[in-house]
Amino acid sequence: MKTVIYMVRHAESPYNEGTERTRGLTLKGRENAAKVTEILKEEGIHTIISSPYARAVLTLERLATALGLDIQLMEDLRERHFSDEAVEDEDFSAITERMFADPEYALPGGESNKVCQHRVVSGLKQILKEYSGKKVAIGTHGHVMTLMINAFDPTYGVDFINQMKKPDIYQLQFDGMRLEKVTRLWEE
Repeated sequence: MKTVIYMVRHAESPYNEGTERTRGLTLKGRENAAKVTEILKEEGIHTIISSPYARAVLTLERLATALGLDIQLMEDLRERHFSDEAVEDEDFSAITERMFADPEYALPGGESNKVCQHRVVSGLKQILKEYSGKKVAIGTHGHVMTLMINAFDPTYGVDFINQMKKPDIYQLQFDGMRLEKVTRLWEE
């Protein structure tokens, strides 16, 4: 029995230090969230589960309304905690590369890839068990999405993160706990 997961990376969100959980969407982000709805509304989705972060929930809100579904929040799908200290944009790519080269590396107070991956894959496996044979949309974040897919196919790493958009949509087909196919659905 096939389970289909629609991984939805949140739409564009304004960055404000210290507002990780509450940041909304930019105007462009809200427009793109409407496109996410158009792409997914005819897919036969049974359930919507999201990171508790506002930008992930807001990206799927219109879809939930169109389908008459509630958005279930799952804490394990939250964005990775990078550091207790501010990370400059120019350092972000180098830090990401180092984290994928050394899965145990973490910034002060932050999660390593290994720790974050364990958390998010546990959540994904719970979803796969509970919704076996169903179609589930998951609202999440770039690193989290990459680490979930990477656990099943290690070719998904830094290059995948670097080409992802905000928002982005990937359809993952599972047979039990085995990832069979990944298809990108988002088009700009």
